Amino acid sequence: MKAKLILENGTIFTGESFGASNETTGEVVFNTSITGYQEILTDPSYNGQIVTMTYPLIGNYGVNGDDLESVKPQVAGFIVKEYSTFPSNFRSTESLGDWLAKHNITGIQGIDTRMLTKMIRSVGAMRGIISTEDLDDKSLLAKVKKSPHMAGLDLASRVTTDKSYTWNKIDTTPFALPAINSSGKKWNVVVYDYGVKRNILRRLTSYGCNLTVLPAQTPADELLKMNPDGIFLSNGPGDPAAVTYAIENIKKLIGKKPIFGICLGHQLLALALGGKTFKLKFGHRGANHPVKNLKTGSIEITSQNHGFAVDPDSLDPRSIEITHTNLNDNTNEGFCHRSLPIFSVQYHPEASPGPHDSDYLFARFIEILQR
Repeated sequence: MKAKLILENGTIFTGESFGASNETTGEVVFNTSITGYQEILTDPSYNGQIVTMTYPLIGNYGVNGDDLESVKPQVAGFIVKEYSTFPSNFRSTESLGDWLAKHNITGIQGIDTRMLTKMIRSVGAMRGIISTEDLDDKSLLAKVKKSPHMAGLDLASRVTTDKSYTWNKIDTTPFALPAINSSGKKWNVVVYDYGVKRNILRRLTSYGCNLTVLPAQTPADELLKMNPDGIFLSNGPGDPAAVTYAIENIKKLIGKKPIFGICLGHQLLALALGGKTFKLKFGHRGANHPVKNLKTGSIEITSQNHGFAVDPDSLDPRSIEITHTNLNDNTNEGFCHRSLPIFSVQYHPEASPGPHDSDYLFARFIEILQR
């Protein structure tokens, strides 16, 4: 079926649809990962975004029930150069197209994804629309211009859990990292769910954590009544500055318990500590971003997915130490508190799929809990 993609700058792409026949708007971004489209599609951090894959052939290994990062696809839409209609993999249970259709997610294939990616790199991430129904260019462009900008959007409230739950599952899939809990002791950790990925929960559990996952808007006082050993601030979508309730809650938790943050959790922690965030031109999304650990001098190849970043100059150097930096553009990738048991990183150390260079961060969190 014919489909169109139109960007807010008026650029028109015509291709073929796969997945659901529908119409969808969102911020158009790109991801440079070669594998892992199922993890990307189900990552809540992509809520409100139409994701373009730069790798040209997508869908060739189908989908399965083990590689989900949440209960369903979270993207607004999906863009690929060529969709593979005949998946082949021993773990595959259905095709990507059938799975997307089941969840009412629209995809478009057959467009020049190189041109689209270069345009986003040059102009910046833009709003866009994919449609299989309304193919009138003027009508579609008008709809794009009426769609919301990502800046100012609180999307954490859209993807967070409705009620608290416990998590004790570890990764038992064929390619799982081993469970690491040498002491055998269990640590009670509360997770603020701003859009948490399942593999973060699996890695924390593998390191000996008993997890209680809370809705994003849970008051800090309720969390402290649980008297956990530590607090984890999760990844998630949208503009961190718009998640004001989370920032206020984190302020009340600073100095009370050890805190570890990833991605949106990292940004929210920075804001709670008096820092600022800003929107990147086109974001960091892929599985091979080089990050320098400033404490050790080592280089980590990391998996990333974010459109906002922390301004390191806005953090007070008397209390905050910058620990990691991105070698592509020198943006901040991590910091720690100089006197309190608090640290966070912008990238994804759970990396499913992706490199495992940064898994040590979970061990570091456990070491802090042990103290």
